[in-house]
Amino acid sequence: MTSPQKIKELEQTANKLRRHIIEMICRAQSGHPGGSLSAADIITVLYFYKLRHKPQEPNWPDRDRFVMSKGHAAPVLYAALAEAGYFPLAYLNTLRQIGSSLQGHVDMLSLPGIEMSTGSLGMGLSAANGMAMACRLDKRQNRIYCLMGDGEIQEGQIWEAAMTAGHQKLDNLTAFIDHNKYQIDGQVSEIKEIQPIADKFKAFGWHTLSCDGHNMKSIIEALEKAEKLKGKPTIIIAETVKGKGVSFMEERPLDYHGKAPTPDEEEKALKQLCEIEFKEQK
Repeated sequence: MTSPQKIKELEQTANKLRRHIIEMICRAQSGHPGGSLSAADIITVLYFYKLRHKPQEPNWPDRDRFVMSKGHAAPVLYAALAEAGYFPLAYLNTLRQIGSSLQGHVDMLSLPGIEMSTGSLGMGLSAANGMAMACRLDKRQNRIYCLMGDGEIQEGQIWEAAMTAGHQKLDNLTAFIDHNKYQIDGQVSEIKEIQPIADKFKAFGWHTLSCDGHNMKSIIEALEKAEKLKGKPTIIIAETVKGKGVSFMEERPLDYHGKAPTPDEEEKALKQLCEIEFKEQK
């Protein structure tokens, strides 16, 4: 059982990631804040609780692998990698600048800790499948994790990959859906309905779980269950809020899919996040 102190530490780390997201996107005046903020708690649990990884040895053969399929949510992954020690925190200031490795979409060739270049939606689960099959062939115990957006699973390649993972019984693979219910053009349900998500993955031969994507204990419990489930890959449907942690982004998720806040909005957002951190430290 995870201690209350560890849960508190994870909550504080997630809040740090959210502050980094706001600061780097505002400095760049470009990026995707809403979907980065919604994934912050999931990424925090993965990088600061679950994943076996060594920031000082990014190519450690026994590491677990994480694929950010919704690659435009790069800021939250960059923030986690910096906080974990893969590169200096000050480098976050270079997001989307010419010559920076912190590109708008993640690039495995330019930054340590990135396992797969993504950004064109729908491709990450296929790559995660390949990693899972390779580890199994090599008789390694590595686990593979993949994060997809809910709008992203409208892509056909996701379902080809889902069929493959189920057919291959890749029980070393756990995938998340960041179910924040919005994509760039509107509500996911209005653009192209994806429900019933769980039933669809079950039909493709997956174990299905759900969690509160902003509750550390709920995320951890889902991951612990997934690791024990054998014979099939596992999908975790994480219920999230787009723009989580910043009230005006939560209220207007479409306005902040791919738009940087203004200087006044940045100040307001950081104030809210600092207030959250102050409460968590009590």
